[in-house]
Amino acid sequence: MVELQISLKSYDSQKDKCFLATVKAKSTPHPRFSVCVLGDQQHCDEAKTTDIPHTDIEVLKKLCKKKKLIKKLAKMDDTFLVSESLIKQILRILGPGLNGWQIPSLLIYNENTLAKADEVKSTNKFQMGKVLCLAVAVGHMKRTDDELVYNIHPLGCQPCWFHC
Repeated sequence: MVELQISLKSYDSQKDKCFLATVKAKSTPHPRFSVCVLGDQQHCDEAKTTDIPHTDIEVLKKLCKKKKLIKKLAKMDDTFLVSESLIKQILRILGPGLNGWQIPSLLIYNENTLAKADEVKSTNKFQMGKVLCLAVAVGHMKRTDDELVYNIHPLGCQPCWFHC
């Protein structure tokens, strides 16, 4: 994994409590990052044709109140895409079993599942607390120098920082 470390100067961690950022790389920095579709029949069928792991609502309802099975599901994938019709039910069904960074992303009906999965894979989310250094994944060791520069360039050009 190739990371870009950013240190902040003239930043008062006592005054500004939290620092959030979302950066979309131009190519996927995490080659093994896995995405699972939690969806209705339409999105599960589309995920099946594009070889994306998927789970339908009936299987999720069977997992309800079984903490060990929910944690096993959460460990299998890095993040989740959830159908628009199920987004309110997912958090109630799965509860606190998902890790904090696995907040599901919304999958809209007219949106291509494969394109959305690639977008989620290439998006880096990070936050800073009291340490004055941020680390952002920009690629992996098999990338060429040009591809790494291609991913690093948006960090300097786009306004991507948000205070919370």
